[in-house]
Amino acid sequence: MSGARIRQQITPTILLVIIVLAAFLLAMSPGVTPAVDPAGSPARNPIAVAAQARPLTVDDVGLEVGVSSPQLSPDSRVVVVVTSRPDYEENRFMRTLVLVDVFTGAQRQLTPERAAVGGPRWSPSGMELAFTDVEPDGEQRQIFILPMGGGEARQVTHEERGVGSFEWSADGSHFLFTTTDAPEKREGEERHNRSFEVGYNSYLTQRAPTSTHLWRIPTSGGDGDDGAERLTDGTESINGFVVSPDGGVVALSVIPRPHTGEQISAFIRILDLDSGEVRDLALSAPVNPGAFSPDGSTLSFSRSRGPEPYFNPAGIFLQPVDGGAPVDITADIDRNLGGGPWFPDGQALLLIGTDLTTQAFWHQPLEGPAQRLDLGGIHVASAPVLGSDGTVVFVGREKQRPSELYVMQAEEWVPRRLTDFNDALASMRLGDVETITWDGPDGFTQNGVLVYPPGFEEGRRYPLVLSIHGGPMGTSTESFSTFNQIMAAQGWLVFSPNYRGSSTQGRAFQRAVINDAGDGPGRDVMSGVEAVKALGIVDESRVAVSGWSYGGYMTAWLTAHYDGWAVAMAGAAVTDWFDWYSMADMNVWAGFGLGGSPWLNDNAMNYWRQSPMAYAHQIRTPTLIISNTGDERVTVSQSYKLFHALKDNGVEVKFVVYPVGGHFPSDPVHRRDLRRRWVEWIDQHFEAVGSGP
Repeated sequence: MSGARIRQQITPTILLVIIVLAAFLLAMSPGVTPAVDPAGSPARNPIAVAAQARPLTVDDVGLEVGVSSPQLSPDSRVVVVVTSRPDYEENRFMRTLVLVDVFTGAQRQLTPERAAVGGPRWSPSGMELAFTDVEPDGEQRQIFILPMGGGEARQVTHEERGVGSFEWSADGSHFLFTTTDAPEKREGEERHNRSFEVGYNSYLTQRAPTSTHLWRIPTSGGDGDDGAERLTDGTESINGFVVSPDGGVVALSVIPRPHTGEQISAFIRILDLDSGEVRDLALSAPVNPGAFSPDGSTLSFSRSRGPEPYFNPAGIFLQPVDGGAPVDITADIDRNLGGGPWFPDGQALLLIGTDLTTQAFWHQPLEGPAQRLDLGGIHVASAPVLGSDGTVVFVGREKQRPSELYVMQAEEWVPRRLTDFNDALASMRLGDVETITWDGPDGFTQNGVLVYPPGFEEGRRYPLVLSIHGGPMGTSTESFSTFNQIMAAQGWLVFSPNYRGSSTQGRAFQRAVINDAGDGPGRDVMSGVEAVKALGIVDESRVAVSGWSYGGYMTAWLTAHYDGWAVAMAGAAVTDWFDWYSMADMNVWAGFGLGGSPWLNDNAMNYWRQSPMAYAHQIRTPTLIISNTGDERVTVSQSYKLFHALKDNGVEVKFVVYPVGGHFPSDPVHRRDLRRRWVEWIDQHFEAVGSGP
């Protein structure tokens, strides 16, 4: 565990003199090249940083630029990414396709500020770029083609229900895409009949779910009904797909019925595009196809290493397309892994996963041990894209820098930052970030991430705020967190523990949450709190607990079982496992972590014992509750129950809802409001307590 750090106290005046003198000497030294940061990009001017550096505020959430969906051109010379910036006036995110030169970092905007643009895909020749966007005066996403030699984007599809995922054919003549079937049209008096049969869907479902299927269309758009040809049909629904290198075979992710809860039954179907023949792979569900090998003979896929999906780490398996038993080539990596691209020679894959508090890559040969790549403090934030010449591009984050685009060469594995989209935030006065470890309960060595207040001083004691991740298979890593830095800028220590169930340190730790949803994780978190207190830097009269989703669950659990909290914020909190199992979009999946259905045998009491509502009468901590009314993942009913329980027991409580859908507000105005309420609620209660001794 990290001990106290020694820091020399330097006055701002002396510091400025040192910076100016150093800059002068550097400028006068002959033959000196510009400084380079660890990522290989030009270092920031220290005088400029000193002049503009200030702590973050809640309003600074609007400064963060989202960076996603990197796509490397076929010649590996340029990469396109999607950037997003909040537009508070229109309450939406404006997205742009940005072209970045791999060698120089030079940028060019391809589609300036279009709210719905996304999903870029290069044509096989590299002469065109396809993407999805909302059609003019429409609401549905369609496929567009942009010629890279100049000219306007051209709309290809005109689907009534819009386009989901899409890919180019191998020869560039067609697109394969998914779209959802239109609902059944009833005639006569029956047109008023809106009844439908309920399945494994959320309680907010308002109409019969319809299946998603695979279609094909010429890149020219075709004739009549836009020339689209249907390739699959039936009540089964296509959840995603990958195409073989020669374009002749498609691996489909199929769920038995178009209900959200059916995700746990996803299987892989092989479709031959020439003959139309289909064959289901005999694999235990749920499975997700990854990528075909360069010769098309083998398909990679991900699957949990255990009978309880997602409660066990996912491994990467290889399946011969023509038949045979799958092989877990990652059996020796006891981590939760995601699939990545094959190397051009077909002898290895590049994989992604979390290792303790780092998001990392692994180079996994088909034969021999994997190599975990040292990226020098850069945390992976997207799937990697691998070019035919070994160029690798990905989105990454650092401790004190939000998302940027990085490039490196295979076998060298030295990342170089290509962009500076988030210089505004990286130039702020930020808190130091470090991992702490401790001996937790039940024999686990545990870890968490601690963000210090900017200008942290040894010998002072600071308020402590727990920012608990969701999941429970989520992770807390050292990568930049805008909101945690905003809270640290309030003068608070911000602690994010990885409790059991986190996908950070292997199978035993991740599956330890099965049938121990609250008690074990609660003891983990509290042992972490004690480890932070042992540093001698915590004002123990001002300790807050907060989190979203499963982090909200942990907040409710901890305030019901432990004392010492000055204030709490429970966002989208799971408080009643019965509601989750019966009403949420993932619904029956919860049974894998709670001994099966609550309606079998005497398992109902097991569900109740692991629900915070069973203990809500013990909560005495002032609590802010926040939810979306249209949240299908954690139903708002659970927040209503917690609110009434606290109100009835005389506990100070405030309940705020956003009348929007989704598990977290998707628009910038509500996101900012949520963060502001979160910070202000904690701040006012810390102020009421006053400083400790």
